[in-house]
Amino acid sequence: MTINTNRTICVVTGSRAEYGLLYWLMKEIQESPSLELQVIATGMHLSPEFGETWRQIEQDGFVINRKVEMLLSSDTPVGISKSMGLAMIGFADAFSELNPDITVVLGDRYEIFSAASTAMTARIPIAHIHGGETTEGAVDEAMRHSITKMAHLHFVATGEYRDRVIQLGEDPTRVFNVGGVGIDNIKRLKLLDRKSFEEAIGLRLAKQNLMVTFHPVTLENATAGKQFKALLNVLSDLKDTHFIFTKPNADTDGRIINKLIDEFVSEHMDKAISFASLGQLRYLSAMKYVDGVVGNSSSGLLEAPSFRIGTVNIGDRQRGRICAKSVIDCDPNVDSIQKALVRLYSPEFQESLKQVRNPYGEGGTAEKIAEVLCGFPLDEIIKKQFFDLDVTA
Repeated sequence: MTINTNRTICVVTGSRAEYGLLYWLMKEIQESPSLELQVIATGMHLSPEFGETWRQIEQDGFVINRKVEMLLSSDTPVGISKSMGLAMIGFADAFSELNPDITVVLGDRYEIFSAASTAMTARIPIAHIHGGETTEGAVDEAMRHSITKMAHLHFVATGEYRDRVIQLGEDPTRVFNVGGVGIDNIKRLKLLDRKSFEEAIGLRLAKQNLMVTFHPVTLENATAGKQFKALLNVLSDLKDTHFIFTKPNADTDGRIINKLIDEFVSEHMDKAISFASLGQLRYLSAMKYVDGVVGNSSSGLLEAPSFRIGTVNIGDRQRGRICAKSVIDCDPNVDSIQKALVRLYSPEFQESLKQVRNPYGEGGTAEKIAEVLCGFPLDEIIKKQFFDLDVTA
């Protein structure tokens, strides 16, 4: 592949989890003699409520070229729609000033949709990571596929997802199966030993330990509180078990879940702790020591299998995603969650975890993406032809 010099790559990041996935790609771009890194921080990174995680980006040695304010003090559909409007205004100014050669976005969140919409209008080529996936219970589903149609380069996590992006009409020569970007963190980070991890989170681990991350199912109306209460009812009955909660993203009804977490932790301070942001090192170190991940976070499907731990995947938020055999699906009610946890701790299931293979690959993703960003020709890249499948075959 031909290497182009002095190509400017602008990475947009709006949340702690997404930044953790982008970290090694940003490092590859930063250290490449052929690429120049620009960073735009937005969304939850700039919010005190969510830990002002833009500070972590700078502590990691990156320069934030622009901050795009967008979050309102509301997680209602109206509030989020207004946030998206504010974001597009901010991104319009940022892209006009930075004028990158390529904009890199990951995933499906509404702030990323706003960034992609603005970059498309500005005729800046878009590279989209983790397209082609399905999450049938979340509004993110439509956002992700919309970003795919706006994007010009696609970096997907499995062969099936590559097929789906092509099915959406994208040119196969622009769709690259590079694996899950989160695997790089697992392979390249030096995780904390048990004692250091306990000191880092301020909680001693017990005989049994679970990490809990639960997000609202954004295509359902007002279900967040009811579903999460069902989970908490089950957790409160578990014996000799400690809990590490990570709080949800800035989604509709997310604050309802945050309030319930705070109440649960205050009532069970001897065995529960919560974090607005654990950061990648503590988060992945937690996976090294817990028995399983409980909730509906994508990390339970994408990263947890690499640690050969079980995932109790509750409800429909992640419905449609490719899953390892370590994932136990259940309904968002007390009885189903209880049965899933019984299965998680069963000797048969624990034995089966030893043979689990992560369908999202073995790492090396950041290098693969950086190579394409260096060498893919940008002449006429903005103009896309719809790729029709041969339906007669």
